[in-house]
Amino acid sequence: MATKIRLQRGGRKNYAFYRIVIADVRAPRDGKITEKIGTYNPNTNPSTVDLNFERALYWVETGAQPTDTVRNILRQEGVYMMKHLKGGVKKGAFDEAACQQKFDAWKASKDQKLTEARNANAKSRQDLAAKALEQEKSVNEAIAKKIADKKAAEAAAKAEAEAAAKAEAEAKAAEESAAQAEAEGAKTETEGAAAE
Repeated sequence: MATKIRLQRGGRKNYAFYRIVIADVRAPRDGKITEKIGTYNPNTNPSTVDLNFERALYWVETGAQPTDTVRNILRQEGVYMMKHLKGGVKKGAFDEAACQQKFDAWKASKDQKLTEARNANAKSRQDLAAKALEQEKSVNEAIAKKIADKKAAEAAAKAEAEAAAKAEAEAKAAEESAAQAEAEGAKTETEGAAAE
């Protein structure tokens, strides 16, 4: 019986959640399985993997063939690294304690890189949010300046219109007083001519 390590889909529509399972090659995707060795959730950032390391290592060593996605997951979790190191122990290159020490060092460096990546991702998100906030602030300031300029222009136009109306009223009043003075001058002339 050919055995595969593959993903079995679960979860709801547009929110896939996978179980990492050992199944016969001929079994359907969501059909009968031999063993469940973990879960994979691609919806989180970064994706979450919960794996039974010993059972995964056992099945890889016994010859179960993983699918491409599962092979990537097993590589990231260090199953293939441990298989490689155990091969070195079998050949006599080093002992079991050195094998575990090398694996722990590899796992620590991997965890450190993952932590750095998460921190960088969080920092870039904060920088992006700060930049968006700054841009929004500058846009709001520009809008406020335009509104203030518009109000100042309206006030200047209103003051100019009032000044023009006042000047027109003064001119009209000056014309009326000139016309009245002319009328009075004509009246005095007619009275003076009548008196003569």
